[in-house]
Amino acid sequence: MRTHTMHPARLLLALTLSAVGVAAVSGCGGDKDHGYVGEESHRADQAAQLKDRARQVADAWHQSAAAADWRRGYYPMGAVVQLPEGGLHDAVDKRAYEAGTFDLRADLPSAPRKDERVNWVNGGSLVLPLVTARATYQALDRDSSPGPRLTVTEAKLGTMTVQTSRGQATVPAWLFTLRGYDTPLKHAAVNASPVPASPVKSVGQVPTDVLTPLGGLTEVAGEGRTVAVVATHGSCDRPAVDAYETNESVVLSASTVNAKGGECTTEMHAKGMHVQLDRPLGNRILLDAYTGRPVTISKWPELAPPQRS
Repeated sequence: MRTHTMHPARLLLALTLSAVGVAAVSGCGGDKDHGYVGEESHRADQAAQLKDRARQVADAWHQSAAAADWRRGYYPMGAVVQLPEGGLHDAVDKRAYEAGTFDLRADLPSAPRKDERVNWVNGGSLVLPLVTARATYQALDRDSSPGPRLTVTEAKLGTMTVQTSRGQATVPAWLFTLRGYDTPLKHAAVNASPVPASPVKSVGQVPTDVLTPLGGLTEVAGEGRTVAVVATHGSCDRPAVDAYETNESVVLSASTVNAKGGECTTEMHAKGMHVQLDRPLGNRILLDAYTGRPVTISKWPELAPPQRS
């Protein structure tokens, strides 16, 4: 099915996609010589290719060892950093957070244990290595440039609730008190489990109007019926995402549409996309048709808040 799009925070991503085949998405609309725009026959052929690839990926993961490994692991499907209640006070603080400019005015405590337990609301738990307070703080404090800063006045170990591939879980977290805020910024203190090797290979280099890799997941909303992902496109086209659903998985196929003629610049852009599912995602595995791998939480710069077009 087609997606509803969000108004984008358009970002240049020249280096971000190297792990998923940047060469395949660096063009603007793929091969435009075939007269794609307005040709119903090409659209039908494109749809058939997307569905065939999605079915191949779903079949490969069906009852596979990789799927079993995935269902035993801890994989966040929502934010692992939670801002103070009510959000940041103003645009200045938001700029500091997005830029990663922090000041530390507190001692960072030592980890009381090497491991901590993730507990799922619907049952089950998993012991994972605890990330230190210093390493977690450094993940927030990424930039020493001059400018507005958020000041950390206290740090302590606590918990937070994270949406995962197995439902909601209580996760160990470092709680950072920010000057001027009554509640802390929370950052998960455990990393996601290693993603299992996919039982199906990536498609390799194909025209972008056939298939492109996704940039990652940003949230699962609407009681699990809406999946928000990051899709890429060039300067002369726009992204689209289709969903192929089975009882065990949801395969997302990203591509570009409405390619224009003329000169195109070579940079890539990101747009947030809302994919509407026929039924809640639940514990089904969310997969990328291009890579054949699970779609994990995005590490890209934060996009603009979702807005319906």
